[in-house]
Amino acid sequence: MTEYGRGPGSEPWHPEDPLYGDGGWEGQQGHTGHQPAYGGQPQHQYPQHPQQPQQEYADWSNGQPQQYGRQEYDQQQYQQSYEQQQYAAQGQQYAHRDQQAYQEGGWDGTGSHAQVPYAADPGDPYGQQAAAYGAEQPDLYGTPDAYPPPEPPARRRAEPEPEAAQSRPDWDPGPDQGEHAFFAGGGADDEDDDEPETRGDRRGRGGKGAKGAKSKKSRNGCACLVVLLVFGGGLGGVTYFGYQFYQNRHSAAPDFTGDGTSQTVSIEVPKGARGVDIGRKLKDAGVVKSVDAFVSAFTTNNGDQIQAGAYILRKEMSAKSAVEMMLDPKSQANVMVPPGQRNIAVYKAIDSKLGLAAGTTRDVAEKEFKNLGLPDWANADGDAKDPLEGFLYPGTYPAAKGMKPATVLKQMVARADEAYGKYDLEAKAKALKLENPLQVITVASLVQAEGKTHDDFRKMAEVVYNRLKPTNTETNQLLQFDSTFNYLKNESNIHISESEINSNQDPYNTYTQKGLPPGPIGNPGAEALTAALTPTSDGWIYFVATDGENKTEFAKTYAEFERLKDKFNESAGN
Repeated sequence: MTEYGRGPGSEPWHPEDPLYGDGGWEGQQGHTGHQPAYGGQPQHQYPQHPQQPQQEYADWSNGQPQQYGRQEYDQQQYQQSYEQQQYAAQGQQYAHRDQQAYQEGGWDGTGSHAQVPYAADPGDPYGQQAAAYGAEQPDLYGTPDAYPPPEPPARRRAEPEPEAAQSRPDWDPGPDQGEHAFFAGGGADDEDDDEPETRGDRRGRGGKGAKGAKSKKSRNGCACLVVLLVFGGGLGGVTYFGYQFYQNRHSAAPDFTGDGTSQTVSIEVPKGARGVDIGRKLKDAGVVKSVDAFVSAFTTNNGDQIQAGAYILRKEMSAKSAVEMMLDPKSQANVMVPPGQRNIAVYKAIDSKLGLAAGTTRDVAEKEFKNLGLPDWANADGDAKDPLEGFLYPGTYPAAKGMKPATVLKQMVARADEAYGKYDLEAKAKALKLENPLQVITVASLVQAEGKTHDDFRKMAEVVYNRLKPTNTETNQLLQFDSTFNYLKNESNIHISESEINSNQDPYNTYTQKGLPPGPIGNPGAEALTAALTPTSDGWIYFVATDGENKTEFAKTYAEFERLKDKFNESAGN
């Protein structure tokens, strides 16, 4: 039977019945230990079938054939019969209660319920609770407040998961639990769902009140505010950077006006610096207002002709004025080392450019020469007067007020080390029968000091090597160079008396001491170094500056040398 309360019925329901094939009351199979039926009626015991061989029966209740053994099939039939009896007993109980109430005058004929109490149903837990407290139990059956009749298992909703289940890792809390209401889609309007309100809801079991609605509205409001702030901030950022982009593309770069203030600063421009590199240095020093302004002036005012070095500039200059001033040699604050210049002259120039007392840079060179970057083979001979001689490489170096002498000297030594490092001086010295690379630099310094032109350099180098040979019987391995004696005296005098020369026994006096001096006598340039490494092989051993200054002539014998000497005396008026 398919309607509640029509009779117990012992046979299974018809397959067309919508409740046919349900899995049992409360969604579970019948328990082994049977509970009393609804309303306190005892449960009938049904004999179990004796053991028989297993047979298979097909069950089509779920639309798919399921195989059962004979014993499982009998148990299922028994369970379905038991549930039908439960539904029938419950229906009879409600019908009996209504009939009794009517017979006792429960209806007054007007449609209102009579005030006639009736005994509480022992199977109704709510009726027992009210009776226990001495209160009259109202008959709510058939009214909207009545406890809903049990629904068939196929129509029932699943009970909420217990708290223990919520702790399981695979438990999914759903959109309203564990998720923010904004992202779960819940809102104030979601309170009106289609689920009927049950008595448990009235008693406060998870009821949704005004407080819950207000809380959800607050959460939704916060979420909307966050989204608004995020989008608003993003829009503001886009607007700001867009404005900056427009300004950079279509407006003039910030720039000062005029030729600047009276305050000056020194700027060092390294070798190979680009316009943007120079612009950054000038902006950091307060010379120009922006890098872009300087780059613009640099490209339109021949800024590519600005040389490496130091410059004295004024603060707050227009970019165009800064470029023009850097192109003016007067603004340069550099020390220039010409080829062949002695260290003593370089030290004086550095003191002057840095605004230091005379002798300051020389003292630094004597005390700190080991920390200035000299190569390992430098100062091989301890008798050298200045360990840095020959290593302040010719060139232009920044030297402005505020810089330290050691900083300027390090740049010069580094340039020399780089230039000399291009040659295998160890191998070159051995091939030229010299003791070490320092002697190669010494020969180059002699060539630079005695030679007058580029053509003279290679011949002068051959003169040095021929006079150093042990087979030299012309001068007996004496160089006899005036330049070495002048270095000793820190002079540049070509008129030296024989008595003065012969009385001096200093290692740098090549008239009295055989071989090379202890070290270079100046800073040779690239041409002199190349000539020292590639001398001629024509047999030159003598030379004379016949005009006293610029013209040098060479001889292979002593007789030729005497003729050149007479020529010199004639030009000098002797």
